[in-house]
Amino acid sequence: MRLRALRSRSRFTQFAGVGLVGATVDNVVLFALVELTVLGPVMAKVISWELAIMVIFAINERWTFSSYGEMGVRPLGRRFLRSNAVRFAGFLVTLTVLAILYYQFGVWYMAANVIGMGVGFFVNYTCESLYTWEVHQG
Repeated sequence: MRLRALRSRSRFTQFAGVGLVGATVDNVVLFALVELTVLGPVMAKVISWELAIMVIFAINERWTFSSYGEMGVRPLGRRFLRSNAVRFAGFLVTLTVLAILYYQFGVWYMAANVIGMGVGFFVNYTCESLYTWEVHQG
């Protein structure tokens, strides 16, 4: 049942579209923080990630998963906290890839970030679908 819920083409496409918006926010903020402040790529990534997560959550809540989850402030707050916790796994994947590519192989931090986000995307889709919005329950 969970695997079938993950195979929804329309939900996957919506999730990917929202992910592109989040990736844009993430990359713009990451670039600005690295180029305009004293922050390095790893610390800047922590900040850019959280801002992107807030944008992604809001869009997913209203569009991708709008028919899942209870209504109200408390359930919304629980989903937001759960989304942050769940996406932390994808963030760790992304951050690890960024750090390894940047520090070990000298890959430009923006390219390393995009590669890391690509790897973390599938972790995020699976975890968000099953644990934040529990699509297999619907």
